[in-house]
Amino acid sequence: MRRLDRLEPEHAPEKSRELLGGIVERHGSAGEMVSTMAHSPALLQGYLDFSRAMKRVKMPRPLSEKVSLALQEWIGCGLCMAAHTQAARTAGLSEADIALARQGTSTDAREAALIAVAVRALAEPASISDADVAELRALGWSDRVIAEIVGLVTLNLMTGAFNLLAGLEAKEEVA
Repeated sequence: MRRLDRLEPEHAPEKSRELLGGIVERHGSAGEMVSTMAHSPALLQGYLDFSRAMKRVKMPRPLSEKVSLALQEWIGCGLCMAAHTQAARTAGLSEADIALARQGTSTDAREAALIAVAVRALAEPASISDADVAELRALGWSDRVIAEIVGLVTLNLMTGAFNLLAGLEAKEEVA
């Protein structure tokens, strides 16, 4: 059940109106989540800036989608799960890859280790140890990719928590 209404640009606070106007100009429309975030200009600006920044991660797109699927399975946002499932398919992931990612793993041991640390960074960040980081390095992950895990966790938590709080739901549930 929707708890927060989406805002059309003309009904949004001034800064949000500007931001939404730019999105509509570039993309033709603003999505449900972005239009609903418009209640808070600070949140909307922060989300847009952070989202743009995270598009520059070193991690390959298929892997970042696997990480997002694992995180959203834990967070429980159906809207985010639907979006990341579609993005994973677009990135070339198979249904088996998607199912494994939702379980927090991969057939590739390097990826599985990175996904597991991402889930722990969300669920129990204090449990991450020197040995965990050393294992990721031993598997060939750069410090840049290891650091970017926190960015992916943060972006997924932001969108998932917002959608759950606002009551935004996927049109069709992802199996």
